[in-house]
Amino acid sequence: MRAHVGDQLVIESPSTGAARRDGEIVGLHHEDGTPPYDVRWSDTDEVTLVFPGPDAHVHHLEHEASGTPAGPEPAVSEPAPRGRTPNPGDMGRRLVAERRRHGLSREETAARARMSPDYLAYLEEHPADPTAATLTRLADVLGTTATALRGGGMDLPPGQGHALLHPEVRDLDPDECRTLLSTHGVGRVGVTESDGRPAIVPVNYEIVDDMIAFRTEPGSVAASAVGTEAAFEVDHVDETMSQGWSVLAVGPANAVTDPDAARRLTERAHSTPWVGGERELWVMLRPARLTGRRITPADR
Repeated sequence: MRAHVGDQLVIESPSTGAARRDGEIVGLHHEDGTPPYDVRWSDTDEVTLVFPGPDAHVHHLEHEASGTPAGPEPAVSEPAPRGRTPNPGDMGRRLVAERRRHGLSREETAARARMSPDYLAYLEEHPADPTAATLTRLADVLGTTATALRGGGMDLPPGQGHALLHPEVRDLDPDECRTLLSTHGVGRVGVTESDGRPAIVPVNYEIVDDMIAFRTEPGSVAASAVGTEAAFEVDHVDETMSQGWSVLAVGPANAVTDPDAARRLTERAHSTPWVGGERELWVMLRPARLTGRRITPADR
């Protein structure tokens, strides 16, 4: 094993091979880069002298320039062969998605989280189990929580955290509502079905000429909106900060019957319906009333 100052030392679980502790190598005791090393652990920020065992490997900070491999050393765990798509696992995919959502490069994210870009690449591209401290730092940088990055709470409704001590509820004007609706996303359409019962279903939507457009199939619950006054709601909840906003649009909904207009909507759509299947009926809701609310701390 050989390392340079700035490389990442990763200790793996002997049973699963997942990373269980990591730290930055901040000092060498031999010129050839062989152990032992002075390591600053990410979970305690303490520097200790480490004699790596068989459950340890090094992620090299400057592997491309030095020619040393970026992944785990072969004696411990083979890196993914060149040309093969890595398997990042759910946490890795969430890291990439959150990083891109914030417009951050891998290098920027690693620097803010005080870790090697190579180690972040390893977390994003391989199934891994980083320490709680590492995951917390990444969550802070990405404006989320360690639990969310691990996928915890995915099947729980949002908003289970504590309310703000001094919340402020503010009504949004129509321009703010239009800005929050943005260009596309996922919202909920409220309809009255043919039997008179109310129903609410989530749909992927687009904003086209200040109208809300969504795709569905004839006979579906969402299609019940056609020819009626329907409601459409979209919101965002910040679990960490216990704040968020919601926008409600109410107005007449009509089917797009012109084949060319429907085709153009399909071609320009930002996404396909998450539920899949043939959903060729486009519905346009023209907001006659647009309202919204935002909850923030009262001192902001």
